[in-house]
Amino acid sequence: MKQNSSLEAFRHKTGQYGDAMHDRWVNTPGWQRWIVYVALIIGALLLPSESIGSFMSPYTDWASILFFPIGTYVVLAIGLNVVVGQAGLLDLGFVAFYAVGGYAMALIGTRMGWNFWLILVVGILICALSGITLGGPTLRLRGDYLAIVTLGFGEIIRITARNTDEIGGPNGIRGIPHPPSVDELNLFGVDLYELLGVKFLKYGVLDPRPYYYLLVALAVIVIILVKRWEKSRVGRAWAAIREDEDAAEVMGVPTFRFKMLAFAIGASIGGAMGVLWASKVISLNPNDFQFLLSATILAAVVMGGAGNLPGVMLGAFVVAWLPERFRGLQEYRMLIFGAVLVALMIFRPEGLLPSRQRKAELKEGSGGMGTLAAEVPGPESRGEEVASK
Repeated sequence: MKQNSSLEAFRHKTGQYGDAMHDRWVNTPGWQRWIVYVALIIGALLLPSESIGSFMSPYTDWASILFFPIGTYVVLAIGLNVVVGQAGLLDLGFVAFYAVGGYAMALIGTRMGWNFWLILVVGILICALSGITLGGPTLRLRGDYLAIVTLGFGEIIRITARNTDEIGGPNGIRGIPHPPSVDELNLFGVDLYELLGVKFLKYGVLDPRPYYYLLVALAVIVIILVKRWEKSRVGRAWAAIREDEDAAEVMGVPTFRFKMLAFAIGASIGGAMGVLWASKVISLNPNDFQFLLSATILAAVVMGGAGNLPGVMLGAFVVAWLPERFRGLQEYRMLIFGAVLVALMIFRPEGLLPSRQRKAELKEGSGGMGTLAAEVPGPESRGEEVASK
């Protein structure tokens, strides 16, 4: 009991600190927020520095790790957070949309010779249509049943790709084209390539940094759009569906339409990341899209704080970075990775950076995931039950 009380005190103290930081950020003037946003973008662009990489990833190339898995996981987690964190729909087949985007880039790029930017738009549209196609017959299901159907959809995409010789079969597709490069970049007569020392628009095989900068641009656009949706009528509808879908429907919220929209948006984000990833790796095959990737991204969303965008991004970074940081420990690195995840779930069950709404749901006994958590008792409600007995 003494250990439990100290653990609850630690959670309460960290929660108070997070609330204080949140209140301070909310009361910050808009121009100061923009300064912080610009500073964060500049910091993200400076991350591939070798001085940072010597500590963050001493055993592997840091710039490569920043693109995959770190950057890729972050963008995928943002997309899955729309479905899981905001709309409260448990999706275990999110990797399917990532695969559809990757195969769209591979097939259209190698067989039709289209430009990367055009394929990116087409890939997003195809994945949005895939999300609607999956959501149409399945989104009337809830909880575990929806999870099972989405898991099956993810496996259907992978197995179909493996058994279809027309799209490469188990060997996949090779020779995927890169995005078009810009060989010269002058501004007022100054060569920016020579000034900055990085050809950030020269897409090739050896240098992963241009792809990382392109990923940062994609992430910034996705974050802006997701935040706009979250603060709009759409975001309020998603929150109502997540907390109580029946009540939302009674109050006049067209729940099925908004759930379809969440699936389409999440699928589009996953597909956009799949297109970008395929343009870098040159070749892909069905084994690149295992269920484990869906489970890993879902773990990142829950561990970071489902529904809170900064928390989701932090969770994805931790999940992607920790195994690479301890790669030198060989087989023990996954043991350490698992131990860290377990410790985080013990000390921060609501996530690293949970939203206030999510913490309130956890306190009420919904497990911090709305109806998704199947009414799992939260720590405080569990303590009240023990006290009553």
